[in-house]
Amino acid sequence: MSTAPRGRVAVIGAGPAGMATALSVHQAGHDVVLLERYKQARPAGNILNLWPPPIKALGLLGVDVDDLGAPCRSEFRNAQGRRRVEIDMPPEIVRDYGGGFIGLLRPELYERLLAAMPPGVLQVDRGVDSIDQDESVVRLHMSDGTIENADVVIGADGIDSLVRRTLWGDSPKREHNLQIFGGFTYADDLGVEPGLCIISHSRTVQGAWTSIRHKGRSGFQWWVLQAHPATEEYTGNLHASATELGREFAFPLPQLIAATDPDNVQRWPIRDRKPLKQWSKGRATLVGDAAHPTSPYAAYGAGMATEDGYFVGRRLAGVDLSDYVAVRAALDAFETPRKPHTARQSQQAYMLGQMFHHAPKPLRYVRDQILDRTPLLQKVVGESSPKEILSQIDLIDQAEKAFTTARR
Repeated sequence: MSTAPRGRVAVIGAGPAGMATALSVHQAGHDVVLLERYKQARPAGNILNLWPPPIKALGLLGVDVDDLGAPCRSEFRNAQGRRRVEIDMPPEIVRDYGGGFIGLLRPELYERLLAAMPPGVLQVDRGVDSIDQDESVVRLHMSDGTIENADVVIGADGIDSLVRRTLWGDSPKREHNLQIFGGFTYADDLGVEPGLCIISHSRTVQGAWTSIRHKGRSGFQWWVLQAHPATEEYTGNLHASATELGREFAFPLPQLIAATDPDNVQRWPIRDRKPLKQWSKGRATLVGDAAHPTSPYAAYGAGMATEDGYFVGRRLAGVDLSDYVAVRAALDAFETPRKPHTARQSQQAYMLGQMFHHAPKPLRYVRDQILDRTPLLQKVVGESSPKEILSQIDLIDQAEKAFTTARR
């Protein structure tokens, strides 16, 4: 085993990024505490997709991934159902993961992450008011008036991250001026083909649906997305709004919306922040939405957050966390390959949202003709996604080899 002394790492925020980070740091041989300001680790939202790289990372972190989600293959179509893009996954990805991603509900991912958490790591109802640091220690000033000391602090505290603000100052959120309605149903009498993810666009609306598995039960999730000014308050009925937006799409999207219990429909506005040039400073770094808030257009926010947690823990394996120079080297090595990957995904999500929902009216017809009659979208999405998946899996394999070496 590694002769490096055990260090103390504090992770702030118990979402997927924070829980994955805590599991990876624990496996790296350090003492870790996961601080959650609420009384429980709770999912924000219901529907979720995960690509193969985060699924692989979860398995390596000791999370039970057996029968987690429904494997799906993906297509982009127009509103009438005409195919624009088919995302062709390599045979090994289909063999190992069943498809390009899995559809599931967030609560089950949280439950499985929590089930893998070692006793005593998660501390709920423990808010952090401020942090400060020098080369020897990070001090966390807690809401209850106490101070916690750590060798390294990792901010997994979301788009409004205290750690990000402390390290790099405040920066405005980038409003996409979009809103999304999403829900799920277990209706099994609609004749819907399982194992698919269909992402469709009309002139102004995105409508999509995928298969899901939740606690051994099969069903479908769906979402509809439209332009909506961030300054304008939404006051409508969620199910009625989703129903209206879904009317212009081909079967089965309108039928899935109609079959959904209104209590299982949610709405959220879409926003992000521009990518940071640097995540780490001193003994602190960022993961997940604290580092790179990502629009759902990428369908990769929770996945990239999970990967971040996996990689930062692997980089801390075998590192003497009392050594400031060693800590800085490890944190830089963690973020250097992550920044271009996450920035590319978040920027692509932003640009797709602008292209599909904020194009001037005279250009929409031209855009749709290009998408229907040329391979542009196939090049941008259909060919790049499999390459990204293979690249990230390869990086995980490399990290696992280095991790094994560092721990022995």
